[in-house]
Amino acid sequence: MGGFFTGRTLADIGDGLRSGKETALDLVARALESVDPGLNAFVTLDPEGAEAAARWADEERASGIDRGPLHGVPVAVKDIIDVAGLPTGMGSAHFDGHVAEEDAVCVTMLRDAGAVIVGKTGTQEFAFGGTGDVSASGPVRNPHDRDRMSGGSSSGSAVAVAAGMVPLAVGTDTGGSVRIPSAFCGIAGFKPAYGAIPSGGVFPLSRSLDHVGVLAGSAADCWTAYRAMTGPAQAAPSPVDASMPHGRAAWIEPPAADPEVARTVRALFPDAPAEPLDFAGLREVFIAIEFSEAYDVHAERIAEAPGLYQPATLGRLEESGRMPGWRLVRALRERERYAREIAELLDRYDYLAMPTMPITAPELGATEVEFGPLTALLVSLTSPWNVLGLPALSVPAGTVRGLPVGAQLVTRRGAEGVLFDAAARLTRETP
Repeated sequence: MGGFFTGRTLADIGDGLRSGKETALDLVARALESVDPGLNAFVTLDPEGAEAAARWADEERASGIDRGPLHGVPVAVKDIIDVAGLPTGMGSAHFDGHVAEEDAVCVTMLRDAGAVIVGKTGTQEFAFGGTGDVSASGPVRNPHDRDRMSGGSSSGSAVAVAAGMVPLAVGTDTGGSVRIPSAFCGIAGFKPAYGAIPSGGVFPLSRSLDHVGVLAGSAADCWTAYRAMTGPAQAAPSPVDASMPHGRAAWIEPPAADPEVARTVRALFPDAPAEPLDFAGLREVFIAIEFSEAYDVHAERIAEAPGLYQPATLGRLEESGRMPGWRLVRALRERERYAREIAELLDRYDYLAMPTMPITAPELGATEVEFGPLTALLVSLTSPWNVLGLPALSVPAGTVRGLPVGAQLVTRRGAEGVLFDAAARLTRETP
C-alpha cells in the first residue's frame, strides 16, 4: 500500500510539475519503482515508451505548453484497451502475443491531455466477470489482504491505484467492472454515461452495456481526469441542493447484503428517504443483453478453440449461448420501461445512493458467500446503471472488519457534477 503515489492527488502532482520540483521523468521512475509484482496488477510495463512520453511532456512544459491536469502524469491502462505497440492480451491465451497497431480512442484522449502511459493492467479474461482472479496471467490480489479478491474486471487498474503505483488508471465497465474493484480496494471509480468516453479500440464484451471509465484515489481526481479527457462541456457542474446535507438523495436498499456493509453506507445518508427498485427485473434485463451480446462476440472462437479459455469463462459463455432470442427481445423492451421509471425517480431526487458492493472482498477462489452466489452479488447493485447507461460513481465509505466499503451514487446523464459535489461533501464527513 506504500507506493509513491499513495495519498497524492492530481492537483498535488500538477503543482509539483508546474513549480519544477518534479518532472514527468521523475514521476515515471517513481511509478516503475512502485510496482509490486506480488500484487500482479500489471501485465505489461513500457519503460521506454513512458520515458519518451515523459521527456516530451517535460520539453513541452519547458516551452510554455501546458495540456492541463494530466500533462506528465503516469497512467495505467486496462489490458482490453489497445495501446499502439503494446500487447493487448485480454487476460486470455487466445490473444497471447497479440500486439495492438493503433491506440484506442480513449488512449488518444489521454495522450492529447498529456498523460504518460506506463503499462497495461491485468483484467478478468475478456472482462467477463467481477472477481479479478480468472485470467491467463493469474489473479490480481487485493492490496488490503493479498488472499482476497481485488474485484474485476478492471482489477489491475484498481490495484495499481490503490497500492500507489500510479495516481490514475483507465478501465472498462459492463456490469460494474470499474466500480467493483474500486469498492473492494478502497478507491474511487467513475463509470460515465454510455458513450461519454468512446469505446473504439476496446475489445467488446457487450456492446450496448460497455462503458470506459476512470479510477483514482479520490472522486475529485476521477472528475479531473474525466473532464481532462472529454472537455468541460461534456459535464458541466451541477451543484446539489444546498439546503440539504447531501442534496436530494434517495436511498436504494440492497436486496441482499452484509448488514454491516449496508449500515456503514446508510449512515452517510441518514435523512435520505428509501425508494424501491426492481433489482430482480433489472438483473433479468442485464443478463439477457450481456449474455446475448457476449456470445455474439465469441461464437466462432468457442467453436474453434474452446480449450484456450479459462474454464470459468468458457462455462459462462456456454451458458450465454443457451439464451433464447425472445429473452433478448423482451429485455430490450423492458429496458425502455425501466429507463422511464428511473427518469421519473430522478426528477424527484438529485441522485440515488446505495452500497457499491453488498459485501467486502471475498477470499480468492470463492464462488459462494454467506449472502448468496458470488457472481450475482457482485453485479447486483452496479449492473442496473449499465442497462440504463447512467453515470455512476463509487467512493470510499469506510471499512467493515478492516476491509474497504464503497458508496455508489447515480444520477441522470448531464448531471454528473451532482455526483462529485455530493462526493466532496461525503469525503469531508467520512473518516
